[in-house]
Amino acid sequence: MAEQSTQATAAAAGRIAIGGDLPVNRMGFGAMRLTGQGVWGEHPDRAECQRVLRRALELGINLIDTADSYGPEVSERLIAETLYPYPDDLVIATKGGLVRPGPGQWVPNGRPDHLRQACEGSLKRLRVDEIDVYQFHRPDPKVPFEESIGALVQLKDEGKIRHIGLSNVDTGQLARAQRLTPIVSVQNRYSLSDRTSEPVLVACSAQDLPFIPWNPLEIGELTRAGGPVREIADRVAIDHGLELVHAEVAGPDGKPIVRIFIDKPGGVTHEDCSEVSLYLGTILDVEDFIHSGYTLEVSSPGLERGLYKRGDFERFAGSSAKMRTRNPIGGQRNFRGRLIGVDGDEVLFEDRTSGRVRVPL
Repeated sequence: MAEQSTQATAAAAGRIAIGGDLPVNRMGFGAMRLTGQGVWGEHPDRAECQRVLRRALELGINLIDTADSYGPEVSERLIAETLYPYPDDLVIATKGGLVRPGPGQWVPNGRPDHLRQACEGSLKRLRVDEIDVYQFHRPDPKVPFEESIGALVQLKDEGKIRHIGLSNVDTGQLARAQRLTPIVSVQNRYSLSDRTSEPVLVACSAQDLPFIPWNPLEIGELTRAGGPVREIADRVAIDHGLELVHAEVAGPDGKPIVRIFIDKPGGVTHEDCSEVSLYLGTILDVEDFIHSGYTLEVSSPGLERGLYKRGDFERFAGSSAKMRTRNPIGGQRNFRGRLIGVDGDEVLFEDRTSGRVRVPL
């Protein structure tokens, strides 16, 4: 029998349909860092950048997000030189509306003539006749918002853009754009430590509109000493009389995980791990991670995973959680969503994908 790979892929994060006709895996690839320092010029290791792009596709990535300002022009050009002709299911989203005077400098330019020039430049660099998703990179305070969106509508009418998305907008701007044209996605800065765009995320969720968080890992800031993940982990450990061994945001085998390691004198039990996992659900909404394709894991050296007990489920009813079950007949099942509680000998769970499920204790 042929050997089957257990390699996790982007498909594990689930799927969405951008614009209703572009199905993609929720875990995409942001191509900003395929450039030099300050997102300026060529990356010093071009061959490695190309290997990263090819590896992303091997791992099931079929959504790549870029912009004409990354480099500038470097990221788009590298994507085409590496991946063209593109796989049939690959969706490339790019952006226009920022100009780059120098490294680390970003200046909005929402003039209609600039947006046309930017879009047509992206078409050439990406070697396509129509851009799958073209995002207005950032509103320009010097240009009426409706004029900028109107320019993209005209480009869409000309067949140069398939779908229009937004980036770095508030809920008011989203509503104003939607009065002019269908909007298929919003990309704003959002992470565990920066929730400024929470109202936009809520608005998108209410409309089933894809929300793309940029800088979700804060470039390593989340888990540095004194960072938000470490701070939460420290608080949890103190509340439960445990010792925090390590906190990290990692992505082994293509599966991004926020992982917290704990210990205590005499050793940590499975019950400790499961209780801390569910406790985190009361102070840190697991949905935040799911939106970005992340899972939360609490473990200890020598322990594979926590084993939940009836008392855990009763105590933490109503909290966000993830649960894994395993039995000889049905194999392994994973649930992500909200823990409802216990009914007799079953756990009630509102799964994000399957809806309400009953799992035997």
